[in-house]
Amino acid sequence: MVLDNNSSRPAYHQSYEILRDKILNGDLPGGSKIVEEKIAAELGVSRTPIRDSIRKLEYEGLIIKKRVVKPTEKDLRHMFSVRILLEGYAARCAATFLKEDEIQKLYEYVSIGRTGTKEEIMHANESFHNDIVQASHNPIMIDMIDRMQAIIYLFRKTVVIYNRPHLIDEHEEIYQAIKDRDGEQAEIMMKKHLENDLNFYLHVMSQ
Repeated sequence: MVLDNNSSRPAYHQSYEILRDKILNGDLPGGSKIVEEKIAAELGVSRTPIRDSIRKLEYEGLIIKKRVVKPTEKDLRHMFSVRILLEGYAARCAATFLKEDEIQKLYEYVSIGRTGTKEEIMHANESFHNDIVQASHNPIMIDMIDRMQAIIYLFRKTVVIYNRPHLIDEHEEIYQAIKDRDGEQAEIMMKKHLENDLNFYLHVMSQ
């Protein structure tokens, strides 16, 4: 695969996404050595965006000492239990701190989730969760979620591609609780939503 030179996204972002997908899809299995020169040649770019991509994937835990790490089911469950706690709290915060126009933006993401293409739904799903996480105004918590972005992408891609039942309905329930300024309900709904994501992903992967 060669990068799209006509894309508006920088080479670093494209390189990162391609490498991340290769790891998460199993094209670069656990234990594979990451060789900058080889990947740069395959993608038709210099080593700089590849080096930056590897650095980000190391930050996210998918590469250690230039080798691919493949998360086990136990790893995924551990990471998701942390995400459930953090995003549940963030949803509670969102009900308190988000402004009305920011809450309306959440509803726009829900609408895209019902009518958009797969790619549009993926982006709307990502934005929905990211906006809620940012509402915590807690930089340490935001950083912890950021470190899990590659794994979160793996789940997000699976639930969208395989059309997880009630995915967008659950987003709307979270939105409604935030709109009603009901932090407790927003937290409960977010935790339930993410538990459903995890269970659906593990079910799909077991088939």
